[in-house]
Amino acid sequence: MMALKNYFYVGIQFLLFIAWLFEIETLKFNRLEFFQPVFLVLSGIGFLIVLISILQLNTNLSPFPKPKENATLITSGLFKYIRHPIYSGILIFLFFLSLYFGSGYKIGIVFLLLILFWFKSEYEEEQLCLKYPNYRDYRQNTGRFFPKFIH
Repeated sequence: MMALKNYFYVGIQFLLFIAWLFEIETLKFNRLEFFQPVFLVLSGIGFLIVLISILQLNTNLSPFPKPKENATLITSGLFKYIRHPIYSGILIFLFFLSLYFGSGYKIGIVFLLLILFWFKSEYEEEQLCLKYPNYRDYRQNTGRFFPKFIH
């Protein structure tokens, strides 16, 4: 059953990434030309968050919510502030790129990704709590997708 959930979440994520590449012209809106450079910079920051997170996970990286057998819990770097910085980076990257393109359709896909990442991270955290007894404490003090400013 667990293996099925892993493939389900990754499969839906893959389909949403593919769907984001398409466009529905009737859902396009006027681009806010003045903000275009800002949208690109913010999108780039999201992409950078993804890259840094991948490098920090190193051999612990897996597309599946269940941690690898030989994985160690990473709680430093970006993971000191955010439990799921790859998801955060993807959402920031695609959201601001969607604004850059003036695409209501793409923003809708990002919203669906947010919902998927919420449920995927819930399942992932169940698995992490089983593997790492100290994960519950880490979860209490660290934001899911964005830093916690109030503990």
